[in-house]
Amino acid sequence: MWTVSIGFDIFPFTVLFEKRDNMTDRQLTLELEEHRPPVSPHRLSRQERERLIQRSFHSLYRWYTSRSQSTRNWNPDTSFDWSAFHTNHSPEVVRIIEGFYAVEQYAPDYTYELIRLVRRGYGRSHFTLRWGSEEEKHADLWRNALLFSRARSPEWIEDYTDELRRSAWTTPWEDPIRTLLYTVLQERATQVNYLNLARIARGEGKGALRRDVNPILAELSHVIAVDEAAHFNFFLEGARLYMYYFPEETLSGLKDVLQSFVMPAANIVPNYESFVQVLYDADVFGKRKYARDVVKYALEQLGVKSLKALDAGVHQSRQVPGEDGALFETRVPDALNMTFVEESLERLFGRLQQFEANTYLDRVSPSTFVRVVW
Repeated sequence: MWTVSIGFDIFPFTVLFEKRDNMTDRQLTLELEEHRPPVSPHRLSRQERERLIQRSFHSLYRWYTSRSQSTRNWNPDTSFDWSAFHTNHSPEVVRIIEGFYAVEQYAPDYTYELIRLVRRGYGRSHFTLRWGSEEEKHADLWRNALLFSRARSPEWIEDYTDELRRSAWTTPWEDPIRTLLYTVLQERATQVNYLNLARIARGEGKGALRRDVNPILAELSHVIAVDEAAHFNFFLEGARLYMYYFPEETLSGLKDVLQSFVMPAANIVPNYESFVQVLYDADVFGKRKYARDVVKYALEQLGVKSLKALDAGVHQSRQVPGEDGALFETRVPDALNMTFVEESLERLFGRLQQFEANTYLDRVSPSTFVRVVW
């Protein structure tokens, strides 16, 4: 309830209404939201918090689609000069390309499994369709790399693809939160792998791999890494939403995912262990890179203070207003920097609102960030 005091403008209604004639509906709505006090999460039902998350996913999906179509609309056949692809790569680099092709072969399964879990959410399910189409392009791109390397014949690739398709990938998690957190880690790990292969293709490999220079391989590896970065950021923003509105559940899910994380299709790709060994030997990926470049980075971006704090599960006590206005004690996970999460979401909604203003969506369905006090 708004409080108005005679003589003291606790809420500047007068100023707002003097400006009303010169403001658009969107501007007025945003200014009102800026003056609206945060609410306790206990005054938002679980259903309402879920609705806020799904509505935010919808806005994020619309923004993501526009960015994807305008900045990353490449084609695996026509966007690269395949005639210039080098054919003298080492067996190690060929094996890495082969392994990347194998993992991307399960794009239909990745898409199906995620759609099955999130199909009721408009934004998240529609994003998953677009994400799947972009992952499918990655499979096509690695297939072309194998073909033009001349290290694998078309017949060999057909037989290998058939062998891969005999098995199907299934998600290790059956709830949307853990699946979302898994994809945050997986997309970041995939990006790191592709960036490090690009480094080798630029002549920055170690030992004999310094001879594996290939500008086209470097280019395509970088292009796919940019896609993976975009995917990571979408899933990251979604995870922040859950971290904000459902912190305890999300932190518990993150702990579970970290304890059992493996890259997708590890149990169904033939000779996966030898592929991983080549990645380690070539310094494309490894335990240290996973810990530093994937886990540490992801935790920082999620506002999680440390693995130690996450494992401890300590809570802070705070006084927040209840439905009747009286103060009562609530608990905030000590592992989470809630200020960082909230500020990150404020920046996200700033981008979404700018996009909606540019496309006039703000006139019919504006996005607003509903803040809470934990």
